Amino acid sequence: MANREKLRIKSALKRSRQNPKRNSLKSSQRALTRTAVKAVTSAITAGDKQSASEAFKKAEKVLDTMANKKVIHANKASRTKSRLNKKIKAL
Repeated sequence: MANREKLRIKSALKRSRQNPKRNSLKSSQRALTRTAVKAVTSAITAGDKQSASEAFKKAEKVLDTMANKKVIHANKASRTKSRLNKKIKAL
């Protein structure tokens, strides 16, 4: 948003305070989600079905939590889980 000195509307001032906080929180949560998904994909590429299944359970929990918190869209979480599960079953 614009510089706070230029803002005159109360709601715009509040938004300029809130946005950086929310951005930093959500970016760390998105990183957590990506890390969980990468753990599953690396286990899949290694061909280890057991560790892939365990990592998938953790990733599934993280994806559902982030979808609940509106960090990622619910459909994206569902699609990601479906694709990962499909790859695990193909092992």
